[in-house]
Amino acid sequence: MRQDTELLTLADAVAFHARTRPDAIAFVAGDAEMSFALLDRRANQVARALQALGVTPGSHVAWLGKNSIEFMEVAASTVRCGAVFTPLNWRLAAAEVAVMLDDCAAPLILVDAEYLAMVEALRPGLAYLKNCICVGGTVPPGWEDYAAWRDRQSAEAVHHAAAPGDIALLIYTSGTTGRPKGVMLSHRNVRSLPGLEYGEGWPQWNQWAPEDTSLVTSPMFHVGGIGWVVRALFPGSRQIILREFSPKGVIDALKRHRITRMALVPSAMRMVLQEPDTATTDLSSLQYIYYGTSPIPLALLRDGMQVFGCRFVQSYGQTETASCIVCMAPDDHTLEDLPHMRAAGKPLPGVEIVIQDESGKVLPTGAIGEIVTRSTSNMAGYLNLPDETAATLRPGGWLRTGDAGRFDDKGFLYVQDRIKEMIITGGENVYPAEVENALYGHPAVGDVAVIGVPSEKWGQAVKAVVELRPGQQATEAELIAWARQRIGGYKLPKSVDFIAALPRNTTGKVVKGELRKLYAQQAGSAP
Repeated sequence: MRQDTELLTLADAVAFHARTRPDAIAFVAGDAEMSFALLDRRANQVARALQALGVTPGSHVAWLGKNSIEFMEVAASTVRCGAVFTPLNWRLAAAEVAVMLDDCAAPLILVDAEYLAMVEALRPGLAYLKNCICVGGTVPPGWEDYAAWRDRQSAEAVHHAAAPGDIALLIYTSGTTGRPKGVMLSHRNVRSLPGLEYGEGWPQWNQWAPEDTSLVTSPMFHVGGIGWVVRALFPGSRQIILREFSPKGVIDALKRHRITRMALVPSAMRMVLQEPDTATTDLSSLQYIYYGTSPIPLALLRDGMQVFGCRFVQSYGQTETASCIVCMAPDDHTLEDLPHMRAAGKPLPGVEIVIQDESGKVLPTGAIGEIVTRSTSNMAGYLNLPDETAATLRPGGWLRTGDAGRFDDKGFLYVQDRIKEMIITGGENVYPAEVENALYGHPAVGDVAVIGVPSEKWGQAVKAVVELRPGQQATEAELIAWARQRIGGYKLPKSVDFIAALPRNTTGKVVKGELRKLYAQQAGSAP
């Protein structure tokens, strides 16, 4: 599959499998199944419906809704007529959705029934938005019903002659640190996800097969979610779509569908491990679990490896790199507390990574600096943001990630943290992930976030905000003493606060910006 140069786009992959394996199941969602032949037919119908509404190559087709088979119908059809598929975060407030729709000037949006009221209220202020399609539920006046709109159209094949550099997807960053940025991903970027751009060196454990059954747990508006789907779609694996993540949903899918591959962010892995049915579920079908998006405490990873009993792959990347560019291979995983188990892994074939200082000088092995990367995965740029694009995409095809990291002498990349989250305390640099890993192993700690807070004495002081495990107790002194055995004294938290639940964004990451705002008023109070 990876050698088939005809598979330029996501729509090409759908057409290929519809032609060669028409009855094979592409997607399952609840009790609904969709073969590749039906997916291809509906993609043609939706593409013709989009064209009838005046959607042209390069325009944006917005989607606001949870994971579904219809999501993939629209994604494939949008690409098929040369437009840009633009899935939006359904967990955002109306004002945030309006910012994104205005930014991409989408002339059309397809909306889950539960978000109709939100979009209906926004419509008068969105000059570009001309057509609204309702996906499921009761159709209000002025809206089209998705199924009726689609099924009125011919299924005659639609094909747009796309170039590798044409934009296929627009995915907005989470926006936890400011206004969301629309990341433009090309067809070449999309092809890089299953390794189509990287040739024979692509590792076997990172290749899907038609015999695989993949579980979709992440929201598909996120690069990790749609990226996961694309990686399985090109080789034609069967995919089980969860409308949204739940521990019970994962366990039920494992029982019903004999899943071979799934991806879990660390917080989701913790919840699945804590689900009572996990201990009695037959997990023998599982071959691989992929994890990433945030540092994983070693204690949690050990629990996962022992309970699931399959091979594990860690991935590191970001929206701007079309998801994964670094992996910790299964053979590098161990239950031993070896230094490399705190690494993100090694660059994938075709991916170059260097560590640079603030002046752009490449740093030697072991030195901490910014992670800078070059590959065919790098985004085309940010929509409508030329200055931000120029600051991120550097000459020679390099992309600044904004993450701090280092390499060891074995080639493992260690992601320390976001550069802007580094804490400077008493002239020393402290990366929150180090402190979080030190605290997480305590038996009472369910999760922890470390931030810097203003301090008259130290400039910044290290503060840990801890979410305890259900029924567990701990004290500030106890946790600091625990950490003291594992990290240097200058890295220790000066204070520990306990919180019922850490604030999280849509991908499960802790929103440290909210914690900083919470503690900003304590400026000067840290010891």
